[in-house]
Amino acid sequence: MAGGTAVLILGIESATQQVGCALGGHEGVLASAHSARGRRHAETIAPQVQFVTRQARVELRDVGCVAVDLGPGLYTGLRVGISSAMAMAYALGVPMIGVSSLDLLAFAVRHTNRVIVAAIDARRSELFYAFYRQVPGGVQRVSDAQVGTPDDLASQLLATSEEVLLVGDGARRYSEVFDQLQKTEIAEQDLAHPSAASLVQLAHARALREDFVKPWELKPIYLRVPDADINWSTR
Repeated sequence: MAGGTAVLILGIESATQQVGCALGGHEGVLASAHSARGRRHAETIAPQVQFVTRQARVELRDVGCVAVDLGPGLYTGLRVGISSAMAMAYALGVPMIGVSSLDLLAFAVRHTNRVIVAAIDARRSELFYAFYRQVPGGVQRVSDAQVGTPDDLASQLLATSEEVLLVGDGARRYSEVFDQLQKTEIAEQDLAHPSAASLVQLAHARALREDFVKPWELKPIYLRVPDADINWSTR
């Protein structure tokens, strides 16, 4: 992959209720598929991969890199998506690129001049969120990713004097908390989930820099002890 030349990227995204796959590279996104079927992530990924390869008229063996959403997000969905992506990378003998779910949400609204806040529903009345600003060609994260209540985030938004665009299913779920804030707008429903197409676009920029990792080097971003572990420890 010398010089980061044309590499076909398969993107797999499963951090929220929605599951998505996309294929693309230097020509842009060639095909993508998204579906929200509750918690049926495991059953959805393989058919989506078959669908996008057919739509893009390429063979799976043509893929040169597998990109995956590392979270934060719903534990089970993340685990399924990351393990599926790793299995494909191993089978194809190709490197991987991992991208944060919050980065994907922010990238989709990169054309705004406002402060961008990506917020994912973390369940248990909490959100995963981070702050971003527009930079040439994309967005830059300007805060650490964190977990907190909708009121925690609202108080941070009150402290900023700038206009804010909130994006993500967390922003929409707790819209009644944020609707009361001045200078704060919530992005539309079709931007509420991380996009596999955005994943391929962001991964392509990193593939050009040969910013790859080996499958075993991937580290999910959980931010919080998984619900399953909490349930077990409280028994």
